[in-house]
Amino acid sequence: MKYYIIAGEASGDLHGSNLMKALQVQDNNAEFRFWGGDLMQAVGGTLVSHYKDRSFMGFAEVIFNLRNILGLISFCKKDIEQYHPDVIIFIDNSGFNLRIAKWAKAHHFKTHYYISPQVWASRASRVKKIKRDIDAMYVILPFEKAFYKTHNYDVHFVGHPLIDAIADRTQVDEQAFRNEFQLGKKPIIALLPGSRKQEITKMLGVMLSLVDDYKDYQFVIAGAPSQDFSFYKSFIKEDNVAFVSNRTYDLLSISHAALVTSGTATLETALLKVPQVVCYKANAISYHIAKRIITLKYISLVNLIMDREVVTELIQGDLNKLRLKEELDHILNDDTRTQLFLDYYELEQKLGGKGASEATAKLIVEGCK
Repeated sequence: MKYYIIAGEASGDLHGSNLMKALQVQDNNAEFRFWGGDLMQAVGGTLVSHYKDRSFMGFAEVIFNLRNILGLISFCKKDIEQYHPDVIIFIDNSGFNLRIAKWAKAHHFKTHYYISPQVWASRASRVKKIKRDIDAMYVILPFEKAFYKTHNYDVHFVGHPLIDAIADRTQVDEQAFRNEFQLGKKPIIALLPGSRKQEITKMLGVMLSLVDDYKDYQFVIAGAPSQDFSFYKSFIKEDNVAFVSNRTYDLLSISHAALVTSGTATLETALLKVPQVVCYKANAISYHIAKRIITLKYISLVNLIMDREVVTELIQGDLNKLRLKEELDHILNDDTRTQLFLDYYELEQKLGGKGASEATAKLIVEGCK
């Protein structure tokens, strides 16, 4: 079959690549055309658009780039028509994907969605559009199936693909890793400032403001695959700061603690059993709009899944040097760390076992017969 897959950022590229591999197992004649990144391209098929070229974060940024986004939507529709796939698979990236899905359903394409838009967080009215435009939905968070059930929409809970991604990775040789990046012997505090330039600009300066207060630790920035070192370099003023690009799992696996921008990275950090402080600061306009439409008690996936505060969230004005230092001191405390490890194991149990990509691929292929 011919598969047209649309993923919008680094995490979508990761999950898309694993889904493509699983689809190849289920379908020997699988052909792919996709919007994604390097990982999906490595599996095979034709890359139409790289997520690096369409990375817009927040309401204000979307408005400022509206002409570009509308042009991409128009191009995507024409590209789908020309390729004429057997099925379109949307991965997260709701702002773009739901617009394409409406058009695709009206043009009689099969529409499958992997990793649900966060309709449970805001604008639940979008469920009506999803029910209208999506033939099958595959959700990865345990509470999502129950949420959709309240809207009379039956979805498939397939487990979380991060469990597979982390379990299947090659274990890092810590000493070799430290030697490669000249990290020395100090315990590591990993800094995960996000993947988009807008969020890195907001986060990284505050994170790095702590460096001089922790001389006994090595701070290491986890560089996103979408950004070059030259961009990060302007933020680095202290000697005790290292940089590792596109090796986040390896870095976290040997880290003592982490400061993490809210998003998928909070869950990755938890699954790798690293104590963390969750950070979030947005464009002021975007933040105030979000406050009015988002109804959640928490912003991090860890706390949302556990339905209680497991990790501290420092949001907007609370993300400052004083508060960040207080919370970093807290997660460096042995008693706090012990409780966090116990909570992280409970979190992993809630997410289910391995096999999200395989389960999703099988359901897609069966649903398209």
